[in-house]
Amino acid sequence: MALERSDVEKIAHLARLGLNEADIPRTTETLNNILGLIDAMQAVDTDGIEPMAHPLDATQRLRADSVSEENHRDAYQAVAPAVENGLYLVPKVIE
Repeated sequence: MALERSDVEKIAHLARLGLNEADIPRTTETLNNILGLIDAMQAVDTDGIEPMAHPLDATQRLRADSVSEENHRDAYQAVAPAVENGLYLVPKVIE
């Protein structure tokens, strides 16, 4: 499927893009190249190929989910101007 100049102008209007007259031929060519690539990708026979979650088909090494630091909340909140029940109190901004 090849796009014509009128198609590109219509798409630009719908997308609210301001294309100059000089940009329309180049944009038409670029969009036609993209559509050609999509057509080529859709033409590939993928029957019997199992989808992959990652292109390298690798598993991610994960570290153990364990606490590595102590709780310093009380020390951090000691210098705060206003704290209540472990939460920082801030002035109301929106009225």
